[in-house]
Amino acid sequence: MPNVDVRPHRGPDLPEHGPRDECGVFGIWAPDEEASKLTYFGLYALQHRGQESAGIAVSDGSRILVYKDMGLVAQVFDERVLGSLSGHITVGHCRYSTTGASSWENAQPTFRSTAAGNLALGHNGNLINTGQLAAMLGDAELTGTSDTEVVTALLAARPEASTEDAAAAVLPLLDGAYSLVFMDERTLYAARDPQGFHPLVLGRLGNGWVVASETAALDIVGATLEREVAPGELVAIDERGVRSHRFAEPSPRGCVFEYVYLARPDSAIAGRGVHATRVDVGRRLAAEHPVDADLVIPVPESGTPAAVGYAEASGIPYGQGLVKNSYVGRTFIQPSQTIRQLGIRVKLNPLRDMICGKRLVVVDDSIVRGNTQRAIVRMLREAGAAEVHVRISSPPVRWPCFFGIDFATKAELAAGSAEVEEVCVSIGADSLGYISLGGLVEATTISEERLCRACFDGEYPIPVEDVPADKYLLEGTRS
Repeated sequence: MPNVDVRPHRGPDLPEHGPRDECGVFGIWAPDEEASKLTYFGLYALQHRGQESAGIAVSDGSRILVYKDMGLVAQVFDERVLGSLSGHITVGHCRYSTTGASSWENAQPTFRSTAAGNLALGHNGNLINTGQLAAMLGDAELTGTSDTEVVTALLAARPEASTEDAAAAVLPLLDGAYSLVFMDERTLYAARDPQGFHPLVLGRLGNGWVVASETAALDIVGATLEREVAPGELVAIDERGVRSHRFAEPSPRGCVFEYVYLARPDSAIAGRGVHATRVDVGRRLAAEHPVDADLVIPVPESGTPAAVGYAEASGIPYGQGLVKNSYVGRTFIQPSQTIRQLGIRVKLNPLRDMICGKRLVVVDDSIVRGNTQRAIVRMLREAGAAEVHVRISSPPVRWPCFFGIDFATKAELAAGSAEVEEVCVSIGADSLGYISLGGLVEATTISEERLCRACFDGEYPIPVEDVPADKYLLEGTRS
């Protein structure tokens, strides 16, 4: 029997989630810490990146134990479970599916036995050559249908190689976005694709080390940021310290949507605070799309920093016009038809005394399909708003993402083939203004050529012409 204990605790399948999430990864090598509990809190800090499933793999130096389930981090783990996950090396993951169904089998970390030991892996991103990679496995059985499962199987399929050598051979074969955190019994590893699409950071924790999707996760466990894992870099961490290998030439193209929505506002990317970027976007939005109004309100929470910047630059008072129910998230209770018809009201409710009779500027982060903004505009008008002017802190989303954000198809995107005026009419606003792509890029302080802007301008940093549109392309391959 392999030296591993994989404990399934199955929950019911969850419905499809919103279009803008991805995954969060976290890992610790720390002999003097309660690694599994710190990983729990690290995942808690990354919960916004994925709400479908969560898992932790832990090693005490001789054995790997994996516990994962469907649901939020706090639904999957409790004191009893965390107490059973003893060890000093961990890999943690919270998932939103971009390849493969939302199912327990596809929850992460994934696990594989190898000739040299065992392997557990968590992945943030999306590969665009998953089909070709799966073909390299021949008749090898896949226990899941995600790109992560394929990568794990490829790493385990090299019996003559150490984990480190296997990674050095497999990583150059991967195309697309991947921030990986993985482990064998004795070593923690982290790797980032050559474009560095999504963030991955390295931090110091006492005598140990932490890797995470965002700096906010380092903060919550008391770790100090050392640096980002570089694009095209493989990091190995064990009792000898941190070793670094370059497996590909870096060609940085960080996802600009991280600044718009994905990352927490208290995180930093490439040395630039996300909150500061979003406030600056709001200032630029006010200059690009001014309007006579009485009150600036955000769509909480992601619209808040840009709304602050818009109010500051425009001189229009800032106020809270929508209240968000902080406890609405994943639920195992399916809504009744009546509740489903209420839609966005489950999450947001207007403050009528604040907005009645007012000309409003409503600031949100993006428009994807337009359903949310349409419902909000209707809600505000019903609450007595005199005018509703919508301002968006990203450019029109016109193209799908292949690198870890599950946008709608181009045909489903509100701005996929529609002009701004048509979108404005569609959502029922009095006016609509998007930040320009140039304004957004300038706010990040990152040069345009080092950012992936494909969802806004259709210029993909790596070819995507032959990428299958079906996220379930491996569903029929599992035995």
